[in-house]
Amino acid sequence: MSYRQPRFTRPPGATELLLIRHGESRAADPANPFPLVDGQGDPELHDAGRAQAEAVALRLRELPLSALYATKLRRTQETATPTAVALGLPIAVDPDLHEVHLGAWEGGLFRKKVADLDPVYLEMQRQQRWDVIPGGESPEALDARLDRALARLHAAHPDAMIAAFVHGGVIAHLLHRASGSQRFAFTGAENGSLSQLLLTPEGIKVRSFNDVSHLLHLEAGDGRMT
Repeated sequence: MSYRQPRFTRPPGATELLLIRHGESRAADPANPFPLVDGQGDPELHDAGRAQAEAVALRLRELPLSALYATKLRRTQETATPTAVALGLPIAVDPDLHEVHLGAWEGGLFRKKVADLDPVYLEMQRQQRWDVIPGGESPEALDARLDRALARLHAAHPDAMIAAFVHGGVIAHLLHRASGSQRFAFTGAENGSLSQLLLTPEGIKVRSFNDVSHLLHLEAGDGRMT
């Protein structure tokens, strides 16, 4: 008798959670700051982000997804819309999946601080804490609300695959929690990328991170993948 290597099968009661980072949002401009929703920057998608959203829909339309989630912020809802249309599913908004609060650096200012290599930004990276930014969200607060979100999703969708259109900071923190890595080990997920978690009664497991195979045909004029 011979034994082939087994393929992954979802454990009974588990939830397969696809995390899709929103498409690229419009450029930050100090003369035209992002509008705020509950104190958080809420830019619309860039044209490149809309193309990414369509590519995501092509990737996801063949999967047995039973529910779609997004955040209260426009860029995740705009990214989710082509998938919702393709699958005929509504987009539910989870109140705890929104992006990390950037405090005084909301409205697009964070991007300028990063480009300038602001000393506070560098210290934030060294400590791997968003709350080094004045008014930024603490890891403890982030833990609490994301734990609430995952508990709701798992309770509502056992034995199912679902997708959540979220933000880079949220993806990084969830994969840090699932893997036990440094807090910022998973920062930098590409716009439109797919990562996958498995939610079980025993905890969270990582299945994949930053899958961009569906985006490889999209190239910007400067050679960056968009």
